[in-house]
Amino acid sequence: MLIRPWDRGGDAEWRAWLAEGRDFGVLAANGPEGEGPVLVPTHFLLDADAGEVLLHLAAPNPVWAALRADPHVTLAVTDDYAYAPGYWRAEPGTPTSLYASVHFHCTAEIVEDAAGKAAILRRQLAHFQPEAPLDVTPGEAPFGPLLSGLRGLRLTVREVRAKFKYDDKKPVAEQAALAERLAERGTGLDAGARAQLLRRNTLRTAATDGPHPGRAARP
Repeated sequence: MLIRPWDRGGDAEWRAWLAEGRDFGVLAANGPEGEGPVLVPTHFLLDADAGEVLLHLAAPNPVWAALRADPHVTLAVTDDYAYAPGYWRAEPGTPTSLYASVHFHCTAEIVEDAAGKAAILRRQLAHFQPEAPLDVTPGEAPFGPLLSGLRGLRLTVREVRAKFKYDDKKPVAEQAALAERLAERGTGLDAGARAQLLRRNTLRTAATDGPHPGRAARP
């Protein structure tokens, strides 16, 4: 992912963005030679302080063979995207895409023992449905016998790359005007894109050390 200096997201920025409920992404693993990557849409549990991501997938998933051949993966989360027509922007009127995307570059560890899989499931369930937690115990009904049908996955985060592409290169006033265009159109994810654009605009106007609020992001 290309990240220009003015689009870079800082550590606190991407953490706060994901913490708003963004826990679904696309896991990309390197496929066999001559084929494309294996892409898996999936929910995940991020432990940013520990630098790890936990998830589980069905045992027949083709990603397992890819991971055994090469454990290096990327988990990408993209949201708050919108298309900005060229006539919305100042001369020369170049259209652009607005979006936020966070990429976790990780090393994958497959978890196959029942106790390890149960532990991952318990943590995921506590995150996704804290109001109705489920007891997952190996060998015990109702969920223990189902563990054989899945595998756990622990991703150790090596690097986080975050991009918030919301016209930060443009003058502050032009960036703010684009937000109003999004409000007027109000379709798709325009509201989310507008919220991010205005947040970045506020950071720029409040900054004392230059127009680029982002910095290199690490786990």
